[in-house]
Amino acid sequence: MKIEEELKTSFRNEYHKAFVNLHYTNAQLHGKLADLVSEYDLTGTQFNALRILRGQYPKAICLRVLKERMIEKNSDVSRIVDRLYHKQLIDRTESAADRRHKDVKINQKGLDLLGQMDHCIEQLDLLLSNLDESEILQFNHLLNKIRE
Repeated sequence: MKIEEELKTSFRNEYHKAFVNLHYTNAQLHGKLADLVSEYDLTGTQFNALRILRGQYPKAICLRVLKERMIEKNSDVSRIVDRLYHKQLIDRTESAADRRHKDVKINQKGLDLLGQMDHCIEQLDLLLSNLDESEILQFNHLLNKIRE
């Protein structure tokens, strides 16, 4: 369905329409991600943090590096890490370089949980499956161009 029909509105111009369309579609995709990960008692940002930590495994990383790699740059990484630690999905240690800082690392329980959740990623891929390979390549190109 077209965005103007979905929202029952008109737009000032095609740029305005594209911005609203992108924002609206992002909200829908974000909601579907939230639904998928909530089945595992996680939020989307917690899921993102765990996936970053899995990519670093078996090494630990500092909170600053974790924050740099997060999709949502405004995330409160300290709070996210606290929640993941209390769920016993990660380990925290004092940084060897600076005892005032903490390093974090995903543990086996966190790895096992992500292993169970790998189908979530496949389901997210399906949300874009109405685009063929050339369309998805162009879509990624255009999104990269917007961020330049």
